[in-house]
Amino acid sequence: MFWKRFLSGAVLILAELALFYIGGIPLLVFTWFLSLVGQYELYRAVSIQKSTFANVGYIITTLYYINLYTEAIKDFLLFILLMVLVFMFIYVFKYYKYNVEQVALAFFGVYYVPVMLSFIYRVRMHGYHGVFFVWLIIIASWGADTCAYCVGMLCGKHKMAPVLSPKKSIEGAVGGVIGGSLIALLYAYIMSKFIDISNFELLLSVIVTMCGALISIFGDLCASAIKRNYNIKDFGKLIPGHGGVLDRFDSVIFTAPLVYVLVFYLT
Repeated sequence: MFWKRFLSGAVLILAELALFYIGGIPLLVFTWFLSLVGQYELYRAVSIQKSTFANVGYIITTLYYINLYTEAIKDFLLFILLMVLVFMFIYVFKYYKYNVEQVALAFFGVYYVPVMLSFIYRVRMHGYHGVFFVWLIIIASWGADTCAYCVGMLCGKHKMAPVLSPKKSIEGAVGGVIGGSLIALLYAYIMSKFIDISNFELLLSVIVTMCGALISIFGDLCASAIKRNYNIKDFGKLIPGHGGVLDRFDSVIFTAPLVYVLVFYLT
């Protein structure tokens, strides 16, 4: 089990290393694929994967990523408005078959997975240093999580969320934030040898990672809450040893938008 988890994780990291470096259409397509799989996993968890809303949701996701590249609709609120209108149109004309909860879940599925994951691409393509800042998403999510796991195993005593995630501890969370920040500092220092990074950007990378590590914990707990609500252990089995896309990217879903906002408004 350990080696299966390690090898699949290593392959995923190597794939992201290449795609983060290349950026552009390859990264866009990769993120779109992850979004569709994660969206399907969520729709399956809430039992609407075979509904008209699910099929329309996949189409909206695809159109969203096309628009992300072409920027045909630059006003994001306009895109959200159009999405709501489409879902409500279907609801009105098929009210006898579906209920409003399914409409809400379908809308949530588009926003929670594809839209929030798309900020991976947005960060990468943001300015000259996008290739530098995009890795802070992974460091704040998976790097901090690994540190939290190690610290929690060694000295975790106080449960942080005993119902949602019994293995998480306050000590582990603190260790994750500190450990993730140190990884980010080391990463920024090494990268400064290859690209021009200011002292402000070095400091910013640590601040962004600290905030990202905190929000990643919340992202993980949100996914756990959904699984608890619907009595499932994992969202899927696509990634050996890790589960589905949502099981592996639950923290990234929240970290990516936060990194984008901090980088966009502070640089």
